[in-house]
Amino acid sequence: MKNNLTDMMGLDLYLSQLTDKKYQKTKAALKSASTTAMPLLSWDMCMQGRSKQLEAARRRMERDYMFKQAKKFNWRNDIKQVFSETAYEALILTDAKQHILWVNDGFTTMTGYSKEFALHKKPTFLQGKLTTADSKENIRQKLKLQQPFQEVIINHKKDGEPYTCEVKIIPLYAEKTTHFIAFERQVSS
Repeated sequence: MKNNLTDMMGLDLYLSQLTDKKYQKTKAALKSASTTAMPLLSWDMCMQGRSKQLEAARRRMERDYMFKQAKKFNWRNDIKQVFSETAYEALILTDAKQHILWVNDGFTTMTGYSKEFALHKKPTFLQGKLTTADSKENIRQKLKLQQPFQEVIINHKKDGEPYTCEVKIIPLYAEKTTHFIAFERQVSS
């Protein structure tokens, strides 16, 4: 159909330059589009799917970053397996002396601290008045053993609000432990 509106591109530009008389004559020859656009009634479902895609892409980027680090430092750990087995919101990579070298965006979301603020600090800056001496000592002792472990600790956000955090810490090693990775997620107390 030569006069079907759905087949005409740039029609608005063409019509806008016509005189009123020519516009009325042309308008009579045009057929309106037979299809109508449906309003998006399920925007929440559309966004939910998009949100899942973005989250998956973010996790792939985090995993890929760790793969690059593993190659750079010749870690013998199976990074792919570690990521496939571990649920997390925040990721922290430290050196062997536990100074933070890298955190993911989830760290900022969980704690309120920026990546820049966290760099070169020890994760102990997240501890506060509700962090028990027992949990601090447990973590200290388990780090010395240089074995993977899991602990629940009360940390504090930038605004001082306490939150219960499940931490899974894995020593990363080549010949010896060179780094630690902490997978963290907020859990209900």
